[in-house]
Amino acid sequence: MMTLIATGVGLTLSGYLLAAGFKQSADSRKKLRILNASRLQARSQIQQKRMELLEVRNRAKLMEDTVSGGTTAVEKVHKVIANTTFGLIDRFAKDEEFKNTARKVKKTHHEKSEKVYEVVRTTNRAAHILADSLFIGKAEKRIISKTKKAP
Repeated sequence: MMTLIATGVGLTLSGYLLAAGFKQSADSRKKLRILNASRLQARSQIQQKRMELLEVRNRAKLMEDTVSGGTTAVEKVHKVIANTTFGLIDRFAKDEEFKNTARKVKKTHHEKSEKVYEVVRTTNRAAHILADSLFIGKAEKRIISKTKKAP
């Protein structure tokens, strides 16, 4: 009889401990899910800030490339028009002195226009560097400071 009572108490105690273990496991899982969700949310916010910074950089690069590409296109059209004009002068002018003067003007024109377009490209690069140091640098500092404040 004592054996049956001891076995009953042992089984009851085992059942109680097993239930307590399951409850503890469920609580731990719940806390782990909450912790994991918080970690993912923090990572998501950091990733969002990184993406915003990348977007700012890409927009700045796109703007620089657009101005540079537009300058190149305008320069090519300008050269075609100038070459056509000077070619027509060279072909249809009857005065040799006028042709020589036109050739000198053409050479000077091309040299000056190349310098002008190079100045536009240099100014574009300088503006991009300035914007990079002002806006992108400021955005990076803002993101870094927010990241360090996060728990």
